[in-house]
Parts: sequence; C-alpha cells; structure tokens
Amino acid sequence: MTGKRLKKNLLAALGVAAALLIMPVFALTYIAFGLIDVLRNERKNFELFDRYFFGNGFFTAWLFAPVNLFVDLFCYRNKRIYRPEDFSPACRQEISDVLSAFDEHKEKIIARIDEELGDDRRGMFVYRWFGKRYNSEIAEFNRPFEHLRTIAVSVFDGNESTTSHFGPLRLTLRILYNLTPTESADVFIECGNTKHVWRDDPLFIFDDTLIHRSVNDTEGRRYCVFMDVMRPSPVPKLLAALLAPLSAVSQQSRSIFYRRWRMLGADQ
Repeated sequence: MTGKRLKKNLLAALGVAAALLIMPVFALTYIAFGLIDVLRNERKNFELFDRYFFGNGFFTAWLFAPVNLFVDLFCYRNKRIYRPEDFSPACRQEISDVLSAFDEHKEKIIARIDEELGDDRRGMFVYRWFGKRYNSEIAEFNRPFEHLRTIAVSVFDGNESTTSHFGPLRLTLRILYNLTPTESADVFIECGNTKHVWRDDPLFIFDDTLIHRSVNDTEGRRYCVFMDVMRPSPVPKLLAALLAPLSAVSQQSRSIFYRRWRMLGADQ
C-alpha cells in the first residue's frame, strides 16, 4: 500500500471513528447497510473491503448503499451480468439502434475522438449524459430515449487501466461495447469472478455498483461505447422518478465520478 493510499485510509478510518463517537446509531446503521451491500460481491477479499470502505467505494457505493438497497426492492432479481434478452423488447430495440449507429459511424467517431483527445491518456466523449444532450453530431443519438440514459465513448490509451472501483447507483446498468476489439487477451474488463475479454464478445452489460476494473495492456487505444440503461423493474416510472435528480445535476455528477477523465464532445 502506497503512502498516499495509507494516508487516505487513515483519514477515512478517523472519520468513521468520529462518526461512531458523535452519532453512534446513525454510524452503525450506515456500516450495516454497507456490509449488506458489499457482500453482494462474489470475490470477498481484502481488496474488496478496502476499496469499498476506504477507497473509491467510500464516496460512491457505500455513500449510496441505503438508496441502492431501497432500489433493489423495486427491481427484478439482480443478475450481475446481463444479456440483451434480459430487457424488454422496446429496450432491446433502443440498444440495438444505438449500437448499429455506432457501427455505421465508427470511423468518423474514432477520428473525432482522437482529434479532441490529443495526447491525453484517458477520455470520455459524451453524446448524452443522464438524458441531457452534450453533442448532436450523430443524428441517431438526438432522438428521445425511454430506456437509455447515457450515450458516450470511453477511450484508453495503450497500457492504461483503471483501478478496481464501484459505480454509485443501481438505478441503471452499464452497457459497454468495444468498437475496436483486438485478438489480444490483454484487453478486458473484470467484474467479480467474470473476466470478459473483448475479442470473445464486444458487448458486456453489468451491474457497475459491483467491484470492477478495465484493462488495456496493449499498445493501441481501446474505444468502448459507454451507455447507462434503466434497470429492469416492474415499476419503471418509479425508477425514472428516482433518477430525475441525477439528471438535474448531470454536469456535477460527471465531474465527481469521472474526475480523472478528460470530458470531450461538448457542442460549441
């Protein structure tokens, strides 16, 4: 563990200790919510608990644990890893239409991203972010969507990877679609016990509030369509209403949860 990481862990531990002293019932309740939430993960090791309670998860998964556990009550069983057939026909159609548009405009999209990203190592080219439009260059992405909330492209430079981390909210699921899959097994995403190599299947849909990481151990850039889709639920309007506040502060949410990424694509 690095000195910087050790310092962050100590500060987080002091914060938890202070909360236990000042408001013990609230703190213990929050710890209980966190334990229930983190134990959903398959690989229960030191890294999981360290990242959840003291790393990225402190301000994402653990902070939103009560909300996410409440949301679970109104959704179908969480499959962790999803396939297109797990969604309604209307939702599948939206996903298919957008991915087809990405395939059709792939060369144009990649050239546009490379132009704006330059020499930076990690970027997110945003078309829509939780319903709000940021870029209107691709006509197919400008229509209203009922199920898709975010449409973007994440790009890693060669030999660039994320640390293990957690997304904040289970109101949506994450869709990734590799635009340039290579034959290398060194470009993959890992979620729990699942290691998904892009050469085997360019599409991966998962619950991003579970611990995961993306790896590109090749020399070339990795371009992945990055979308958020409403989680399957018998009460979709309730989930949409719960997600509305995040749409209202979409710019702030990008800055908080993707602060290490260069945000690209805003219309001039």
